Amino acid sequence: MAVSEKRSRPRIAVTMGDPCGVGPEVIVKAITSADVREECLPVVIGDRRTLLRAADLVGGRTIRVIRGLSDIEDSVPEAAIYLLPASDLSPEDIVYGKPSKNTCMAVVKYIETAARLAQWGEVQAICTCPLHKASLQKHGFPFPGHTEFLKDLTGATDVVMMLAGPRLRVALATIHNSLKDVPVLLTRDLLTRTIQITGEALLADFGLDPVRIAVAGLNPHAGEEGRFGREEIDLIQPVVESFRTRPFAVSGPFPPDTIFFRAYEGEFDAVVAMYHDQGLIPIKLVHFHDAVNVSLGLPIIRTSVDHGTAYDIAGTGRAHAGSLTAAVLLAASMVRNREAHQQSKG
Repeated sequence: MAVSEKRSRPRIAVTMGDPCGVGPEVIVKAITSADVREECLPVVIGDRRTLLRAADLVGGRTIRVIRGLSDIEDSVPEAAIYLLPASDLSPEDIVYGKPSKNTCMAVVKYIETAARLAQWGEVQAICTCPLHKASLQKHGFPFPGHTEFLKDLTGATDVVMMLAGPRLRVALATIHNSLKDVPVLLTRDLLTRTIQITGEALLADFGLDPVRIAVAGLNPHAGEEGRFGREEIDLIQPVVESFRTRPFAVSGPFPPDTIFFRAYEGEFDAVVAMYHDQGLIPIKLVHFHDAVNVSLGLPIIRTSVDHGTAYDIAGTGRAHAGSLTAAVLLAASMVRNREAHQQSKG
């Protein structure tokens, strides 16, 4: 079936991320794929010189610079990439692996531009390529990363980080925190909000009904009845029981060393993990090239690659585009699922 005969395709703003990393390269590889073009209309928010360099590196891609989203045609040739410029960087700024102050400020501008377009309804979702947190913070960026910045830009109250692959989805109760701080940070309120936001997103954005959420324990063997810690008894179990009347099924706490396998085998739709590596190690083991970072709880749809700037291979042409391809496709799917969910409620 020709693209013109298909259902309408949502516009997805794809932010370039760090121009000195692999973001531009994976953009060129991912958004010119037939799968992506069939499902959405991607537009890059970034830098012309940087994207042209990436197109030359990959080969056979045409860049179409636009002044506004009204310039986008629905039937764009497969090899063409729409770019909405948000910076004008010099060759000295975009040396691979060596971000400058100008590139760091440009990264922030890309995110601000995409978020504004999404809030105005000019794009239906945003998909972000990697930034280098240490470099941004060196130049005054006050946020730990994308998620916190987007929360501030959109005025969201709570945001949950989920990593989603074809067979495993993991939401995190705590994210970028020292392991020693996790037991202190875990509270009934935090865990309740994490499970609630995860469940609502699985219903509305992933189109799942019924929704089955498994909650991992904090301690080995989920505490083994208090022998290895009481967080499961005093904290996690009461929160799980509070969801008995909710529109999604919540169970646990389960031993962390088995729950991810059970979810991978299809018993659960998502796992709520207590801390960063508890959740990310299993998903990166099974979905290293196609996992997607999703920000749940924002008023806009945002997905992202699950890898970093990869300065060590930037400019070599070896960067894998699987995660960005999956992120753009998931964003398009979430747009359609959210629209269908809203229509079913209205």
